[in-house]
Amino acid sequence: MSERDEAGLRVVVLGATGNVGTSVLACLGKESRVASVLGVARRTPLWTPPKSEWASVDIGAGGDGSDEDRVGRATEERLTDLFRGADAVVHLAWLIQPTHAPLITWRTNVLGTARVLRAVAAAEVPALVYASSVGAYSPGPQDRPVDESWPTHGGRPDAAYCREKAYVERLLDGFEREHPEVRVVRMRPGFLFKRESASEQRRLFVGPFLPQRLVRSSLVPVVPDLPGLRFQALHTDDAAEAYRLAIVRPVHGAFNLAADPVVDASVLADLLGARIVRLPVGPVRAAVAAAWRLRLTPAAPELLDAFLRLPVMDRGRAERELGWTPRYSSREALRELLRGMREVAGAPTAPLAPVADGGRLREIATGVGARP
Repeated sequence: MSERDEAGLRVVVLGATGNVGTSVLACLGKESRVASVLGVARRTPLWTPPKSEWASVDIGAGGDGSDEDRVGRATEERLTDLFRGADAVVHLAWLIQPTHAPLITWRTNVLGTARVLRAVAAAEVPALVYASSVGAYSPGPQDRPVDESWPTHGGRPDAAYCREKAYVERLLDGFEREHPEVRVVRMRPGFLFKRESASEQRRLFVGPFLPQRLVRSSLVPVVPDLPGLRFQALHTDDAAEAYRLAIVRPVHGAFNLAADPVVDASVLADLLGARIVRLPVGPVRAAVAAAWRLRLTPAAPELLDAFLRLPVMDRGRAERELGWTPRYSSREALRELLRGMREVAGAPTAPLAPVADGGRLREIATGVGARP
């Protein structure tokens, strides 16, 4: 055992203030083999879990042309300095919004990830754990789940989220070829929910016009049953446990993360006490597209298209090689999200902070789906 091992693991977590990052930091704080955790985020919080400290970095910082080169190099050098001496880097940093300004998400998600990869190599970090997604997968078969060998070309190339997740998979392919000494793990979870993420997810996907306190069974009369409506979910704390295992165990490659049951219209109707109404996709997509163009909701219609084409994932490899099984069912994770919606729940970090009425007005004034 090396001196570094005897002292305990040093872990750097990028995107540490979001839905997954806050759970990962809390989980690592309880792990005896982890000595310290450096949380990296654009906006550092007052909240500091055990064993943790903070650094502020925007991995997507930069302008155009020569300014992009200068600022990008400075960001990469800063990351390299922060990564030196780390045993593992966990890369969770990702922008889902703004869908109306895809250049901003590209700079963070793709160019920022490229900087992270170069910094990992320059700092000689032995392990990288990256947050991929079910959204990286190509559309799957209707009759069986897919394992980690399923193609990762994204569900819809015109959906920025899928396009960027798929592109980063290609970046990782090249990185692994060039740096076989780095142990690379790719986590591909389904939808991740916890009570504290409710306000963030309302902002990201629904926008400022949803009265969260009205998200209750007595006030949601119907659930639309759209062709292709099925998805997998899990509790964010279960995902954090998978990240912990990937850090402390010598595994590599991709791992599907999901809980049972697969969520469809019948599961949603049961949770909400609502009735199911069969609807064609066309009118629903047209409504979503109109709301997006009018800046009423931040979710682009291409996201709906991709959502309805997601494969069902087989989590067998995570069970066998990580020793991971979810503690919560997908129903329990969704119940927590719905409870968080009603309670306007959040956490003391910028992405998870609950928003009062004035905050909703600022969301509208700054352009729904136009800013991170």
